[in-house]
Amino acid sequence: MAVGPATSETVYEPVPYWAKIPHGIWLQEATSVAVDSEDRVHVFNRGNMPVLVFDRDGHVIDMWGNETPFAGTELAENPYGTLTPRWKGCRFLHPHAVTIDHEDHLWLVDDIGNRITKTDLKGNTLLTLGTGRPTGFQSGEPFNRPTDVAVCPATGDLFVSDGYGNSRVHRYDAAGRHLASWGGPGSDEGQFSLPHNIALFGDDAVIVCDRENHRVQVFSLDGAFRASWHAHKAAAVCAGRGADTNVYVAEHGPPPVQQGVPGLGHRIQIYDREGRRVTRFGADLPGEAPDQFNWPHSVAVDSEGSVYAAEVSYIEAGAKLTPPRE
Repeated sequence: MAVGPATSETVYEPVPYWAKIPHGIWLQEATSVAVDSEDRVHVFNRGNMPVLVFDRDGHVIDMWGNETPFAGTELAENPYGTLTPRWKGCRFLHPHAVTIDHEDHLWLVDDIGNRITKTDLKGNTLLTLGTGRPTGFQSGEPFNRPTDVAVCPATGDLFVSDGYGNSRVHRYDAAGRHLASWGGPGSDEGQFSLPHNIALFGDDAVIVCDRENHRVQVFSLDGAFRASWHAHKAAAVCAGRGADTNVYVAEHGPPPVQQGVPGLGHRIQIYDREGRRVTRFGADLPGEAPDQFNWPHSVAVDSEGSVYAAEVSYIEAGAKLTPPRE
């Protein structure tokens, strides 16, 4: 039977060892997860095969993004100025986010590469946004380390959160023409401190994870501020599918000075569209047990109501949690 939208009574159960990775493939820093119309799960990661595609049971059914996955690594500078190994041959310098639109196209965000690539399900490039070079720090011009993309089903318009070196949301039409931008650095309404993830819900609402301001903000499609609600280091957001009108928000953990304090992030919160919390899951403290999170970086929901979380740090796997059948 179909699973309905989450309620305050819904209990999510972790699925241990869900992702079954073939020998020789490194699922390293799973930065993002998205689900297509057939409930295939696409994981964008920083291992030797950037895009891994799973069936609902966690078996890899496709992969792409590197024609030489066994060529080893080379040192490259990461976003924090440190030389770290990077797999040779990857199409992407630093995978950050993947979105699947209403036509089953993938939108892949390369934050260091300052580029957004639209592909079909097999990885063939259909459109590219960005020059590959960063604009000036906090210039407001796209892009300076973009973080995520949302696509409007009605128009095909794109909404890009430009987060690490900018504090903006940019809007494009379906052909990739820049239409408008909004935001700016700060903590007032409509301002951002690292817009880290973006999604659409309903017919006319854009929701942005304003991570370092510990909140999500809701806007009209034209960028008019509507509302905000608190979320601990809001890292990722997605809308439910079909009859599920809920909004799912993944939270990062606290800073080092608060490590070991229970109940601070490391969980997924589920809200209704007015910002009222419906339920949440995730243990009080981080860890690698099936019911714990270490650093959730992306969240997605399939047609059955199962929730997929990608974790970018400490562990090298995706997680799946399933509500019980009714």
